[in-house]
Amino acid sequence: MMFSAEELERYARHIVLREVGGPGQQQLKAAKVLVIGAGGLGAPLLLYLAAAGVGTIGIVDDDAVALSNLQRQVIHRTDDVGVLKTESAANAIRRLNPHVEVVSHVARLTPDNAAGLLAAYDIVADGSDNFATRYAVSDACFHAGKPLVTAAVGTFDATLTTLRPHETGPDGRPNPTYRCLFPDAPPPGTVPSCQEAGILGALTGIIGSMMALEVIREITGFGEGLVGRLLMIDTRAMRFETVRYRWDPDNPLNGTTR
Repeated sequence: MMFSAEELERYARHIVLREVGGPGQQQLKAAKVLVIGAGGLGAPLLLYLAAAGVGTIGIVDDDAVALSNLQRQVIHRTDDVGVLKTESAANAIRRLNPHVEVVSHVARLTPDNAAGLLAAYDIVADGSDNFATRYAVSDACFHAGKPLVTAAVGTFDATLTTLRPHETGPDGRPNPTYRCLFPDAPPPGTVPSCQEAGILGALTGIIGSMMALEVIREITGFGEGLVGRLLMIDTRAMRFETVRYRWDPDNPLNGTTR
């Protein structure tokens, strides 16, 4: 996949990285990434994927920009209030990098439409804000055999992991699923929404950017990713911890009793 002179200059700092180089940048240009949500996590995620030169970026969101979003959803402008988030985000991506193809999916991902939305993409990044979507995305990615980078944020805390449960680990056992990590969603009403509890805007920038890093890692293959590891961040104490988690043979997707 050839680069124009403009692209070579644009991606020069990637190309000189030994761990990425020209081949890695070609992989980024050929990649098709689906991003669930153009909100707090999706905003920096989309911008950094576009800046990195990911060739095709799909955006799934059915909401419109609200003024209260702008405290953290930095891909949108004040003038975008009332505009569909997919449209606002697509316009921002095109301004940033005209070499990226953007595909808008004005929809809320559900178990019924998930497979169809994922079909054209190589990797999925989930920045949604509810458990129903997270389970629907993770289940669909498992059945489609697609890697998933997924994150969640609280008021001052966040988590991030990467899922490849359709593959086996070095020990010969399947990689863990999202349901191995979180077997059941919390009861409705037990986890307050950001409208109720608030959220630190800059936190979404940190985690969304780290999601982009994990997606780029999954595409180019540098370093060690977060498969089987959960990154936990507490910004009150500025503490980062990583815990390992394993495949649960009782999980309903690739468990022994399914």
